[in-house]
Amino acid sequence: MTDAHENGEDVTTSVPKSRPLLEIRGLSVSYRTRGGTVAAVRGVDLDVRPGEVTAVVGESGSGKSTTAHAITRLLPENAAIDSGTVRFGRHDLATLSEGELRTVRGARIGLVPQDPTVSLNPVKRIGEQVAEVLRIHGLATRRSAAAEAIAVLDRAGLPDASVRARQYPHELSGGMRQRALIAVAIAARPELIIADEPTSALDVTVQKVILDHLQHLAEESGTAVLLVTHDLGVAADRSQRLVVMSQGLVVEAGPTRDVLADPQDAYTRRLLASAPSMTTARRRPPVAAHASVPARASGPAHAPVPAPVLTHVPAPAPAAETSPLLEARNLVKEFRLPRTAEGSRTLRAVDDVSFTLRRGQTLALVGESGSGKSTTARLVLRLADATSGQILLDGTDVTTARGARARELRRRAQFVYQNPYASLDPRFSVGEVITEPLRAFKVGDRAARLARARELLDRVALPSATLARRPAELSGGQRQRVAIARALALSPDLVVCDEPVSALDVSVQAQVLELLAELQAGTGVAYLFISHDLAVVRQIADQVAVMRAGRVVETGPPEDLFTRPRHAYTRELLAAIPGGRVASPASATITN
Repeated sequence: MTDAHENGEDVTTSVPKSRPLLEIRGLSVSYRTRGGTVAAVRGVDLDVRPGEVTAVVGESGSGKSTTAHAITRLLPENAAIDSGTVRFGRHDLATLSEGELRTVRGARIGLVPQDPTVSLNPVKRIGEQVAEVLRIHGLATRRSAAAEAIAVLDRAGLPDASVRARQYPHELSGGMRQRALIAVAIAARPELIIADEPTSALDVTVQKVILDHLQHLAEESGTAVLLVTHDLGVAADRSQRLVVMSQGLVVEAGPTRDVLADPQDAYTRRLLASAPSMTTARRRPPVAAHASVPARASGPAHAPVPAPVLTHVPAPAPAAETSPLLEARNLVKEFRLPRTAEGSRTLRAVDDVSFTLRRGQTLALVGESGSGKSTTARLVLRLADATSGQILLDGTDVTTARGARARELRRRAQFVYQNPYASLDPRFSVGEVITEPLRAFKVGDRAARLARARELLDRVALPSATLARRPAELSGGQRQRVAIARALALSPDLVVCDEPVSALDVSVQAQVLELLAELQAGTGVAYLFISHDLAVVRQIADQVAVMRAGRVVETGPPEDLFTRPRHAYTRELLAAIPGGRVASPASATITN
């Protein structure tokens, strides 16, 4: 496949399917920082063949995205390719001039970046952004580009392509924006598509649609796909070859089925054991229920944990307890929409939702974005007022609680947000973050609050030296541990966890889920766990409520829901869980 290029240079890259289209040998990339040079990629070898999907997996910082961006030299200014070759057809992309690279980027190699919110131009219509690619590469005239762009959007799987072409990015859903990015990447019919975490922020059903389309492109047109992901389940389902990276090195590579069936490297085995979609086991702590939870082995050595300084500490529930801690009865939440010519409109985001949650148990609300699960959580915490219905805490109606009664609810129910990067005040030290709820409720003096902060850090397996650090100095997993410690500061009866692990790598995700299970066993706290990921829910929940369009369509224990789903929507969610196509050796019972 060749096209005329602006500088006349022939960069034909067509190769037989049996030979690699892309061959990377000995690639090393480093970053210049104030503290010196940091090696991000070290001697990487990697092949991508026509018509195949090659997945590169690993945690944040493993070097997988740097490797992907080094192929077309779309690296930050402080990055440098120190050695190695990136052979694409007859050319070494590592040595091409910038002018020569422009004939390859977009035309021969398409890039699907991770975040469509950042990658799409917010002030240009979707159709214009696709048409621009066609014009730049001489594939359409200014007059024909608009119609050609609609055809490309349709090929990328965007519904009502002619309508979407006239819309701006903010008018599309996350899945639609991601498909618009795919349209930009495939507009010139490239031979190689580099997809860098293309579905990490999407619901599982939308994720499936996007991945189905990328796979279809590979099979239909012989396009090679380099899929960068931290999700081994996605890689297991979608790739023919798997490359596992850790700390800038390729630690294991080979046919996907072979690597997953018999992983040779300890890091690969840890990733498999950590991936929720690759295991069916429930995470259970190795401690007796409601026993004191010691520091994890990875944490610091501390003296015995002192008694909490709080006046409100929930007692573990007796085995015979039958009354629920939390009841939601027929909750409804309506939002007014902008008026139209037809008059006023309302959106019923939560529609007649009822459930109960007992002490020491976890109830998971699952569903796609827009299903009403997060709005339901906000109603429970009284962060929003219900249009109708009741919320009962320990049998007391708190639906309209104000003043002291509302303040007591705040004390007994806490929130862990989805994004640990945004939920912690960057101006505060970790010690100030954790003790803020204690100060707000005037619990203990300064010394007692500091002692409580140390105890909580011990419980979430962070060293006491973390108290003096700021959130920006911590990893995502460490920040989420701090957020959990903060939520536990007042010894609440209830913690609402809104997608608490969706932004984390699978191994960090596994650590946080294990931590939540340990803390529940040690304190008897109840969790209302919000998630779109049924694989995660299967490991942590005692009861599951599936929500769609504001309504609960199915409830039950996870073992029943996963093996005998009654509602078609539940079956659709289950079918979309990645990792089901390849059996994993990591299905044994998970413990710490």
